[in-house]
Amino acid sequence: MSEAKLSLSKLRRSPLTILVHLSVLIIVVLWTLPTAGLLISSFRDKDQLAVSGWWTALSASEQNLIGRTDDPDTQVLENGVYVLKGSIGENGEDVDVRMFGWTSKAPTEHFPGDIALMRKGQTLTVSATGQYIMTSPEPFTGSRGKRVFFTAVIPPKFSLDNYREVLTAEGIGQSFINSLTVTIPATVIPILIAAFAAYALSWMRMPGRPLLIALVVGLLVVPLQMSLIPLLRLYNDIGAFFGVGAKTYLGIWLAHTGFGLPLAIYLLRNYISNLPKEIIESARVDGATDFEIFVRIVLPLSFPALASFSIFQFLWVWNDLLVATVFLGNGENELVLTGRLRELLGSRGGNWEILTASAFVSIAVPLAVFFSLQRYLVRGLLAGSVK
Repeated sequence: MSEAKLSLSKLRRSPLTILVHLSVLIIVVLWTLPTAGLLISSFRDKDQLAVSGWWTALSASEQNLIGRTDDPDTQVLENGVYVLKGSIGENGEDVDVRMFGWTSKAPTEHFPGDIALMRKGQTLTVSATGQYIMTSPEPFTGSRGKRVFFTAVIPPKFSLDNYREVLTAEGIGQSFINSLTVTIPATVIPILIAAFAAYALSWMRMPGRPLLIALVVGLLVVPLQMSLIPLLRLYNDIGAFFGVGAKTYLGIWLAHTGFGLPLAIYLLRNYISNLPKEIIESARVDGATDFEIFVRIVLPLSFPALASFSIFQFLWVWNDLLVATVFLGNGENELVLTGRLRELLGSRGGNWEILTASAFVSIAVPLAVFFSLQRYLVRGLLAGSVK
């Protein structure tokens, strides 16, 4: 009887389980889809990227192009008229022409095979494969061929041009080093300070400890943007005396440390306070000092929480642009990687197609950090988020 009830309960839970799994699958797909689109776009030809979405990457696309006839010195005289022959395709290759025109005002006026009447009695005919014949009763003049506007169906193109443009940009190597110089200390310093503070707020008796904990929690909701100007003015006031200016690496390290400490202390304090009380008391009975307990017992046991916060802090600092711009500057020798990639776009947003490649160039290092520490992420967050 009990087995029958158990089987019935499993059957009743089955639709709900399927619904949960389906919901998780949908969320994962929706979350991953933009990243997949960005990756595909980063390898596409920039002309195709401008006229069609990434989901059409494997299909041909229509593009409005401009070709040129051969130079006038290649003309030949046939039956009393001067003739230019060739292909309007790139490097003389065949193209699938749908429409063509000889002026920018009517670039799609004629279909392949039509005879387009031009000025001064000239004619132009373009075949479906891009082969053209241009005739003129008078000799062709000029140093360059005539422009031919046409609409063609272009097969999908993939290349590394976007990545090559990003990786070979002037100053990209220096900006990469600048980002590492900013990120590594700005990740290590707050972790060290927060670990000491979290231990003190968890296991050391001191007056006003609940008030300090409440202050740390309250600092979590302070908007970063609200504190930038006061902090920058403070740096400028004391910089001349202590040598800690706003436009130095030390200044930006301290800024990132201050912005990251509330979350770090909150997570580490919740984790450390949940460590077995018996271990701490046994160490004190054996005569260990607080510093020895912290170094030999608490730090090794808190590694999952330290790793989880280090991932968040590293990602946040590496991808930061606002704080780096305010506290480090926009000089050629001070630009971080995000600032350099922004400069590649120009003041009017030109070359926007390289944003796709820039995104994956910038996330290469954070991905390496995440995958090396991700096994500690969930364990550290769950232990530090509940009491």
